[in-house]
Amino acid sequence: MTRRPLIGITLDSEAPGGWSRYPWYALRQNYAAAVAEAGGLPIALPHDPDLAADWLDRLDALIVTGGAFDIDPAMYGEGDRHETVVLKEGRTAAELALLRGALQRDKPVLGICGGEQLMAVALGGTLIQHIPDSIPDCVAHEQKTRHDEPGHPVTVTAGSRLARITGTGRMMVNTSHHQAVRDAGPGVLVNAVAPDGVVEGIEDPRHRFCLGVQWHPEFHTDPGDALIFRALVEACR
Repeated sequence: MTRRPLIGITLDSEAPGGWSRYPWYALRQNYAAAVAEAGGLPIALPHDPDLAADWLDRLDALIVTGGAFDIDPAMYGEGDRHETVVLKEGRTAAELALLRGALQRDKPVLGICGGEQLMAVALGGTLIQHIPDSIPDCVAHEQKTRHDEPGHPVTVTAGSRLARITGTGRMMVNTSHHQAVRDAGPGVLVNAVAPDGVVEGIEDPRHRFCLGVQWHPEFHTDPGDALIFRALVEACR
């Protein structure tokens, strides 16, 4: 492939109010900038599950982004919903259609923060609904500092794709989440863990490129973050 691979990036969505009196999409500029810097051509994806197959006919890879919302616990078999859980059902339906379609076509996929959690659920895993209620003495996964600064270290699993990409066994990551992967799913590898044992990354070796990280590598807080985007682009070639 001589052209820049076309990398779809899922958008966040907000109800009327704030920036606009009408429903609106949102995406931080650094998502697109990170893709472009890595050699890809970024394009934003609106929320329409019925268009997922048409998008995937054109895309070379998919990035499922994060946001201030959660996945319905019913999707991973839990009937009770923690009081902190906030849903964006339309966004989740669209992202799940794109993610499942990309995996079926074995197109490279990167899940970031909530995108990593959705990836885990799509691969048969489960989530911790609220980390402070499940992990005693947990680290501050919702860091109070700027998100372009690291919040805590993670240990990268030796021999994992993430380890091969970053060339390291330890990264310093930013962190902004109250949920996390509990069970990564059958055949899915945990590739990064926080000091308190919380899962910080997953990957599925059965796919060409299926990688999820709980942090936000688009901020480039660690030297390995840019390498993750570069690896995604290279997987398209």
